Amino acid sequence: MLRQSQRSLPARSAWVRYTSTAQSQPETTSGPNVSSPPLSGDRKTPPSRPGTWKTRRPHINPEKPRQWNRPLAPGVLPAFDEALRYIRQDSHALRAETQYNRSVLQEAESSPNPDLELVKGLKEKLAVLEVQSEVNRPEVRWYFRNGLADVSKPVYRHLAEKKWRNDGDLDLLMERVHQMNVVPDVLPSLHPSFDLRLTFPESPSQRVKPRPCVNPRHKQVEPGVFLVSEQTRNQPTLYASVFHAETRLYTLLMVDPDVPDPERQSFTTYLHWLQPNIPLSCTTRSIEIPEAHTSYIPPHPQRGTRYHRYVLLLLPQQAPAEPLSVPVLCDADRLHFNVREFAAQYGLDGSTGGGAHLWRQVWDEGVSQVYATVLRREEPRFAVPPKPDRYAEIRGVKRYIK
Repeated sequence: MLRQSQRSLPARSAWVRYTSTAQSQPETTSGPNVSSPPLSGDRKTPPSRPGTWKTRRPHINPEKPRQWNRPLAPGVLPAFDEALRYIRQDSHALRAETQYNRSVLQEAESSPNPDLELVKGLKEKLAVLEVQSEVNRPEVRWYFRNGLADVSKPVYRHLAEKKWRNDGDLDLLMERVHQMNVVPDVLPSLHPSFDLRLTFPESPSQRVKPRPCVNPRHKQVEPGVFLVSEQTRNQPTLYASVFHAETRLYTLLMVDPDVPDPERQSFTTYLHWLQPNIPLSCTTRSIEIPEAHTSYIPPHPQRGTRYHRYVLLLLPQQAPAEPLSVPVLCDADRLHFNVREFAAQYGLDGSTGGGAHLWRQVWDEGVSQVYATVLRREEPRFAVPPKPDRYAEIRGVKRYIK
């Protein structure tokens, strides 16, 4: 019976054996050739057993890049070796075709009377071949997934655009744009061509510990969410993932199409921010605006109104390399701002590309501070008019006459 009970006990792990051995060792004097046992407070992993490997991968970033390595050594899986060989043969063949088309394009461009249609077709074919010759290589996919992509190469721009269009980011943006009627309330059509993101300080209710707002942590804003006035007091930090290599100029617009218009018993648009001639390319990460054209005014939804939509647009300019001459708008011109007339006047078309973002806000106590310190005017108040009582005249009349 004793032997059966001893057999049923589980064997102790290597960690238990290591700790029991370390505790049973007598204290020794540390010296140059003598190692002292680990202290109880030190977090040291037990020695690895033979035949085991560490599973934690070192951190990868552009400052500490790594090279791609085969997941399997040659000969372990012949099918994997054959797949790699086939991919590399196809890549080499497409590279050779790319070189040939590049030489043909140079000859066509250097001819006295170049055929414009031929040159255009060769450029389009060359752009496709440059992507196809690299997109299936495993090291290219690995560099892209680990944030080591070189956006100056067409293949990485292709993968980034494909991820943005197919993984849900663009779908979420366009869903909110159409659900909240940004199209057609602001523009008749909108087809973003690059990923525009923005960050605001995190909401006070989301902070685990209350801390001073000297340098609050910024958080990326999901399109269409609600923010508070404390977050939007200062202009947001803008980031763009652009997929074209050349530098093009864009115009930034931020509007509120939900401002009440008591005279017309309707709503009008207020311009919060305007900045033309913003250069963007594939190497642009954060959008720097050192000198504001028409300065940023914080959102200030009026008391008594429903939620306001704050729409941020980056519209492509008609001449990508020629700056626009747009006059600075005064405070009086911000109200009743017509986005469609402004876009038609300066050749800004949202249906040809650009970027977009939006969020929502309702009135809170911080809006009163915006009126007092920034706008410096009396805060208006609105209310829903009372419903007319059609039976008010006959309520005091007796129903029955004696």
